Amino acid sequence: MPVKSPENQGLTDQTGWAIVIVYDFVPDEEKALEQVNGDTLAAARKVIAVHINYPSRAAQRGRTPAQPSYFLKPSTSLAVSGSPVERPAGCELLGYEGEIALVIGKAARRVSIEDAWSHVAAVTASNDLGVYDLRYADKGSNLRSKGGDGFTPVGPALIPADAVDPAKLRIRTWHNGDLVQDDTTGDLLFPFARLVADLSQLLTLEEGDIILTGTPAGASVAKPGDVLEVEVETVDGALTTGRLATTVKEGTTPFADFGAQPKVDDLQREEAYGSREAAGLPREASAAVGTVLTPELKAKLESVATATLSSQLRKRGLNNVSIDGLQATRPDRRVVGLARTLRYVPNREDLFKTHGGGFNAQKKAIDSVNEGEILVMEARGEKGTGTVGDILALRAQVRGAAAIITDGGVRDYSAVADLEMPTYFANPHPAVLGRRHIPWDTDITIACGGATVQPGDIIVADSDGILVIPPAIAEELVADCIQQEKEEAFIFEMVRQGNSVDGLYPMNTEWQARYQEWEAGNHNE
Repeated sequence: MPVKSPENQGLTDQTGWAIVIVYDFVPDEEKALEQVNGDTLAAARKVIAVHINYPSRAAQRGRTPAQPSYFLKPSTSLAVSGSPVERPAGCELLGYEGEIALVIGKAARRVSIEDAWSHVAAVTASNDLGVYDLRYADKGSNLRSKGGDGFTPVGPALIPADAVDPAKLRIRTWHNGDLVQDDTTGDLLFPFARLVADLSQLLTLEEGDIILTGTPAGASVAKPGDVLEVEVETVDGALTTGRLATTVKEGTTPFADFGAQPKVDDLQREEAYGSREAAGLPREASAAVGTVLTPELKAKLESVATATLSSQLRKRGLNNVSIDGLQATRPDRRVVGLARTLRYVPNREDLFKTHGGGFNAQKKAIDSVNEGEILVMEARGEKGTGTVGDILALRAQVRGAAAIITDGGVRDYSAVADLEMPTYFANPHPAVLGRRHIPWDTDITIACGGATVQPGDIIVADSDGILVIPPAIAEELVADCIQQEKEEAFIFEMVRQGNSVDGLYPMNTEWQARYQEWEAGNHNE
């Protein structure tokens, strides 16, 4: 394994740089990796962290930056493996983020991307800890929320930078023994060399400085007593830092009253845990009241035809609640479910580069649809490309989705049509997204097939069509539909017996009285 001595680097004892790397390969004996120690920490005059760098994290956050952005952490936040970290008294949300840390080996100022990696001495594991309770007070600096003593543990071992391919590293994080983060550096938004070169354009990166390179999806919240572990290794497993271990303990000294006090809300809980579900929060309801589709309400809606529902919606002044112009892979099915939404925007090549790849909005929507929900897609009626194919449709079915509805095209039509889950679509088309669409956003108000659809709206679809029902009126609406269908069953029977529709359809007073007798007789049977 290649190693370099400090003497070979022209370093003196005064640098405090404790990374031992030997130039010569020694195949006959294995050299132990140097461990992070107090000297390593003392050599770091700056700790610089990147906000978002992994596609999985960008998808989770709902934003993909075009350029890297950074914040500083104090060098006093550094700690070695095995050091405990304190969740400050009064704080609820101590977030953890497993990261790969770069240790600068020689000063870098205005270096090129091609030359940047030669300025990195080693890589190691790090945990970018912080309390979301103080984010509001930082005005974007992250100083108080992420700058606490012990909030940047690193180690335990240093892997020589010239012994690895920076695009072939793996980062993993365990929370109380459970693997919660697992990603590689193969598709980073900003490769490591770019980060070093970019930072060096404005400031000098000095020997011993540390750069935290971002965290993948899966970061969450730790509580007192929890054990966090982070490991960095080469993808082939040949070199590893070992596990960086941090135990969380409860702080006992409250904040003084002359500074900002800890404060959290549900938005910060969602950010800290990664999702509302993970934070134990209810999914955000739509603007309408009563978005819960109970089994009883669902059964009632399944018992009435969309034609009847449409009639009752029209009586209430709702004339633009049908999703039109689509065909179904399972026209014999009746589907009832709550809407989840996905919006596509017209393709623009520069934006497709940032929003079209990786864990984009389309994959995010498919991978988060829940049992009984219906994924509704806005594709602007554009028929010149597919908006879903067989693999993603299968994933939605496995997740328990009741249906997919898109006013755009479907790829792999035969395979999609073979699925048990119905898909409603404009037409088959072989092209991929990048021809006409960019997957843009999820769980927002959209337009599909001429109708406005909000997350939490009730969708009812059968061979007559697809309706969007405001959840606030669903109970009253379906009760009137059931009554209407009883009356129409009577009218149908009377017409079958040879009666004229004049006065019967709709029923006049005489026929209404006969209907009441008929209904009472049926109830007594």
